[in-house]
Amino acid sequence: MLKITQVEKIANLTNESFAKNYLQPLKPVVFTDLTKNWKGLSKWTIDFFKKEYGHLEVPVTTPNYSKPGKNYMEPDMTMSFREYLDLMEKGPIPYRIFLWNIFKLAPELIQDFSIHTIMDGFINDYPFMFFGGEGSVTAMHYDIDLSHVFLNQLHGRKRVVLFAHDQSINLYQHPYTVASYIDINNPDYDHYPALSKVNGFETIIYPGETLFIPSGYWHYIEYLDGGYSIALRANESLVRRAKGAINIAKHYIVDKGMNKLLGTKWNEMKENLAHKRADEVLI
Repeated sequence: MLKITQVEKIANLTNESFAKNYLQPLKPVVFTDLTKNWKGLSKWTIDFFKKEYGHLEVPVTTPNYSKPGKNYMEPDMTMSFREYLDLMEKGPIPYRIFLWNIFKLAPELIQDFSIHTIMDGFINDYPFMFFGGEGSVTAMHYDIDLSHVFLNQLHGRKRVVLFAHDQSINLYQHPYTVASYIDINNPDYDHYPALSKVNGFETIIYPGETLFIPSGYWHYIEYLDGGYSIALRANESLVRRAKGAINIAKHYIVDKGMNKLLGTKWNEMKENLAHKRADEVLI
């Protein structure tokens, strides 16, 4: 059985305590007060986005995002932001807006939030927003650039399940990707026996809360409500930045290139290698 521990939720955490207890040991934590002074927390309502930015065209993904083939790792469609928000409000939908930098199109929004000061090394150029309908999911993966991620929830609730990077083999990571295709809600221990060795964390984050996802941590995200968040990235290590750059190059060049050449055959090869690696650990 998967062994899951609830992520701690803490307020008034000092930089020193964060570094000692979470950053250095690479342990997730939920801050309940990092965004308490953000104007966007109350200002960025659905109606606000519709009125001010509903005309923007947004990239929309479906569960097909990571399926092999012509559109592998590409948005499935585009629509107006207003159309998307209308769909999100109506009820469960599988559509997400993934890794969207709205701030390039609407730089005035940057005034409504601030970069955290809980650690050094925040990357100011890449504050991404994520939107999802109730019931939509972000499949198990880790972030390709290996940055630490501070996921700040603004609207709705998200359930997040996390695993340390050293459990990649037991999660059946597909080689040359940052993806695992296990079903975290219904794990198949017969097909994926190494899952029985995995230990993880779980939490539900609410508006105003910030989840610290350490570098390389696997995470699965489920939208319990239609909602959205902003992710701030940090990297205090030049070595980690270099590893992240190599990781990006390796995955984009090898994985996407081989997918174009082999399609579903490439996916089968990755799945077989993932099982071979896990079986070797089980012996």
